[in-house]
Amino acid sequence: MASVAFLGLGVMGYPMAGHLIKAGHTVTVFNRTKAKVDAFVKDCGGRAAASPREAAAGAAIVFACVGNDDDVRSVTLGADGAFAGMARGAVFVDHTTASADLARELDAAAKAAGLGFVDAPVSGGQGGAEKGILTVMCGGDEASYSIAEPAIAAYARACRLMGPAGAGQLTKMVNQICIAGLVEGLSEGIHFAQAAGLDPAAVIDVISKGAAQSWQMENRYKTMIAGEFNHGFAVDWMRKDLSICLNEARSNGAHLPVTAIVDQFYSEVQSMGGHRWDTSSLVARLNKATKPK
Repeated sequence: MASVAFLGLGVMGYPMAGHLIKAGHTVTVFNRTKAKVDAFVKDCGGRAAASPREAAAGAAIVFACVGNDDDVRSVTLGADGAFAGMARGAVFVDHTTASADLARELDAAAKAAGLGFVDAPVSGGQGGAEKGILTVMCGGDEASYSIAEPAIAAYARACRLMGPAGAGQLTKMVNQICIAGLVEGLSEGIHFAQAAGLDPAAVIDVISKGAAQSWQMENRYKTMIAGEFNHGFAVDWMRKDLSICLNEARSNGAHLPVTAIVDQFYSEVQSMGGHRWDTSSLVARLNKATKPK
């Protein structure tokens, strides 16, 4: 068991840090909102820290799960950042969905300080974090990954090193590209079934046993039909992720026409007031006559 730190106690980080404690690790936590830290220590145990640097002091592994590139920089770099508090040989693991460029930037900064770095975005959502069954895609060197992977196993059912720094983030981009297309296809299918006078639930029950099956279909069709979206992965977060995908595609020459269109569809959902709706709310822009609940 290791002495670790966890930075960021949002809907993902809170349960992930909790699983580390349940697995027997000694955990120090930091969050910008102190109330979250106090609640975590009360609910799960662990030790509170007043800054990323303080949290990182003495930790063999420092985990982070925050919002975006700038948020990651704010908890890693500078006088109060985690890198300033980490001992040589310690490993920083970034679970934030961020850019591949940031991963490469932090990897270089970590190496210069004698630290290890792994970019390790996750898939599985809040439910996966709470159940400890996330999928983790990693970028970094073998040595750093081998230190981090046993601890990551506390909340992951699948974890794999995909290549050097940035490869984890690039793999997560593929994940989000695929999800965007799947959700739009499912939305159009449900909308078509309703327009054709079919029972959409019965339709999904049948086709989900065949080639059209997906996690989105199995887990979201009921709430999509009911127009219920106050759960799950928020549209605002998905647009942030798709922006990362589209920016990377401009750099590597990939063509993402469907992703670009779906991103614009999500902007329409935002204009309907759906900033915090689940990503399955794409169906709402097709069924505007049905007010979401």
